[in-house]
Amino acid sequence: MNFRRAISAATAGIGLTIAANAALSKRAGPLDPPLSGSVGTFRWRGMDVAYVEAGDETDPTLVLLHGINAAGSSGEFRAVFDDLAEDYHVIAPDLPGFGLTDRPALYYSAVLYQEFVGDFLSQYDEPAVLASSLTSSYAVAAAERDDVSVSKFVFVCPTARGGPDPTEWLRELIRAPVVGEAVFNVIASHPSIRYFNADHGYYDPSKAGDEWQEYEWLTAHQPGARFAPASFVSGYLNADFDLGEKLSALDVPTTLIWGRESDITPLADGRDLAERADCTLVVFDDAMLLPHVEFPAAFVETVRDALQ
Repeated sequence: MNFRRAISAATAGIGLTIAANAALSKRAGPLDPPLSGSVGTFRWRGMDVAYVEAGDETDPTLVLLHGINAAGSSGEFRAVFDDLAEDYHVIAPDLPGFGLTDRPALYYSAVLYQEFVGDFLSQYDEPAVLASSLTSSYAVAAAERDDVSVSKFVFVCPTARGGPDPTEWLRELIRAPVVGEAVFNVIASHPSIRYFNADHGYYDPSKAGDEWQEYEWLTAHQPGARFAPASFVSGYLNADFDLGEKLSALDVPTTLIWGRESDITPLADGRDLAERADCTLVVFDDAMLLPHVEFPAAFVETVRDALQ
């Protein structure tokens, strides 16, 4: 009898979990573009990669590459996109597995993103690149290719590591049906999004805005949303190289923008990287990982100065 009760309880628990997962997915609904501009599609390895484009096509091209997290998207540049489009031909893709881009159940890896960034940049003639956090390392790797010619880099709190050493059980847990979806729904819940934004995203969490945090929740509850973050939180998106060494070997003028209060990627890392790779370092006080959201006007001016 006890065994039967245990089986019944487990079955009921699984049923409730499935129902809860389904309810959250249904509640999320479709996703709108997070930026103003023309929405286009770049076909890559069987995936439709969405991007938003704005500005005069005769102006210098600037590609914006968002950072990676459970709710990542090109909307990270929402506070600066329109202003940058006044001076540049701006293109902001949603990386594979994020935003409006397809989210197949791939085993996402750093190499996959390095190859995507290289293929995407190779469409343009000497683009400048503005990249955030871990994605900066993918841009550096892509710039080594013969068919990619980057004019300048602007990196925001760049790093080659965004998670622990690769941990297979954690990746497989989040990828698993039912249970994995439930685990990811906790990671991507409203309280978790607010916590991570306040803990290391924003020095002033109020600058995230309720509307944007709702969008983060929506994008994290689209079909297939957990597969790319599963590789991120388990360490499989870490770049397998020394960022300072690789960047110093490239002949690409680079500006680093750092939030002084950043603790995930502390300012000490920025100073070290600037010295090793001969980069310009610009520090924003009262900012963490997202100075482009916390101080958009000053950030845009910094980018303009860097790209002159």
